[in-house]
Amino acid sequence: MNQEICHDVPELEGLKRRDLPPFCMSKYHHPNLEFYIKEHLAMTRSSGLILNTLDDPSLPHLRHLFQKIYTVGPLHSLSSTISDQSNGCLRKEEESCLTWLDSQPSKSVIYVSFGSVVTTTRNQLLEFWHALVNSDYPFLFVLRSDLTRDMTLEELKVCPSGRGYVVGWAPQERVLAHNAVGGFLTHGGWNSIMESIAARVPMICWPPQLSADWSINTKLVSKEWGIGVELDASDRETIKGSIKKFMETQRAEIQNSIDGIGKLAWDSISPGGSSYNNLEMLIKDITKMQHKGE
Repeated sequence: MNQEICHDVPELEGLKRRDLPPFCMSKYHHPNLEFYIKEHLAMTRSSGLILNTLDDPSLPHLRHLFQKIYTVGPLHSLSSTISDQSNGCLRKEEESCLTWLDSQPSKSVIYVSFGSVVTTTRNQLLEFWHALVNSDYPFLFVLRSDLTRDMTLEELKVCPSGRGYVVGWAPQERVLAHNAVGGFLTHGGWNSIMESIAARVPMICWPPQLSADWSINTKLVSKEWGIGVELDASDRETIKGSIKKFMETQRAEIQNSIDGIGKLAWDSISPGGSSYNNLEMLIKDITKMQHKGE
């Protein structure tokens, strides 16, 4: 049943039922599904929709539902001039990983982070760990403390010659912008995808099962935009093989595509770009609404 193709989603031909959020797969009315239906109906009555994305050809499917759509992404790049002290991060960033990256060859490192909310099992983490250790590529692995509380140091095999580096949290934008990083193994969260596009780093997307929008995001990355590949497994041998194939052949094939979209991202937030203009329009429209309410 989960392999059933969903034929009614525009621009996402080949989307499988398993790729939808779990509450969409229930035969009965799920409270979360009812909540999102109500939210969607409320949004159609709104003055506009603000999206952290680029102006995209697929948006006409939304434009008939919303009066105005403001594409203002990538938002993190718009705020790149803000000081590090005010970046809004809720976790302590371990900047020592940047020094470690300085010692690695260009485009050689796999950066691994599953975001701030993904939950994984101990066995899943160990499979990824051993796959990375045995892949022969240097890696930077973000292992949040809440994910490793049930693991022991003995379970983490030491990498030869310091080829692996582990932190509890990383300054992700600066990591992705580092010349040593050649690929990003991610859960497919939208913010991570936007940051990877801006840094022009090809992706391996591993959306955990029963995820939110991560599976759909992964389809966009791998099938529609061609800026990454999907990892549809969590055993160490498959992961290791996927990493090696990605670093040896796929990354080079993907690089041109993500370079192109990355340029569009930076052009869009530059003066005169679509996101820059949309943000100015949004500010003006909010100001007009405020005056009307006075």
